[in-house]
Amino acid sequence: MLSVTCIVMTSTLICGCGHLHEGFQLKSSFKEANEYFSQGSYITSLDKYKQILGKYPAAGDRVLFEMGVIYGHPDNWRKDYRKSLECFQQLIRVYPESEYRRAGEAMIAHIDRVTIKEKTITDQQTEIETLKGEIRRQGDEIASLHKKIEALEQEIRNKVYPIQDGPADRVVIEKKKRRLSLMSNGRILRQYRIALGGNPDGPKEKRGDNKTPEGIYAIDSRNRDSRYHLSLHISYPNGKDMKRAKELGVSPGGNVMIHGIQNGLSKVGEFHTMYDWTKGCIAVTDEEIEEIDELVPDGTIVEIRP
Repeated sequence: MLSVTCIVMTSTLICGCGHLHEGFQLKSSFKEANEYFSQGSYITSLDKYKQILGKYPAAGDRVLFEMGVIYGHPDNWRKDYRKSLECFQQLIRVYPESEYRRAGEAMIAHIDRVTIKEKTITDQQTEIETLKGEIRRQGDEIASLHKKIEALEQEIRNKVYPIQDGPADRVVIEKKKRRLSLMSNGRILRQYRIALGGNPDGPKEKRGDNKTPEGIYAIDSRNRDSRYHLSLHISYPNGKDMKRAKELGVSPGGNVMIHGIQNGLSKVGEFHTMYDWTKGCIAVTDEEIEEIDELVPDGTIVEIRP
């Protein structure tokens, strides 16, 4: 298959060997135009060839060939296949006996193939983007269905385990499942979807690591004037946490709570669980923290699992 590079090399080898206007000035003009092309100055090179065409019309076949190559060259960021084809077609039409005719015909066939290939690629890329959009749309629909399923399951649990069965004697938080369960005598009173610290994997080790702790704790206080609606304070750090922090030479941090949405943002509601956004706390909706506040007395054990 004849490539643009091969044709350009052929064109360069022919330079100065045409049968018309082999005078010094013509050779010098072609050399200058070709040097601009070699340097990647395609627009300047085209302008130079147009000047040659105006001054030496008898050399038009070579000029049209060179211009066609430049217009269609893959490194020309302003390449124009239409203009390239026009140059080669004019060459064949006006100079049927030209030594550049066969190369021009080969270039026309080459550009036709490249144009078809690029159109195919563009069409396929468009199809890919369309499919990606469809996947995103279906993903949103699936997420919405999951929310509806969870809401229905919560309604069922609330009917099976009515709130008057409280108070809870244990709070179980399962980080991987993003789930908080209120337990009483081994039975589930309530379950809630939760958001965790922004760096949720692994136990909390130090202040500012945005991790939610793992271990056995207790509710040791609560704050009804919290900036996160209501909040129940968890007794982190325990002895194991303090020992680990001491070995690491860091502060274990503290102030870990179960809380609602930040004041003023309550309308976010259940959508807050779409990502982990706390600094290490366990977050639920404002309605849910009010329910938890009623069911969980101070001293209740809090088990936080990985």
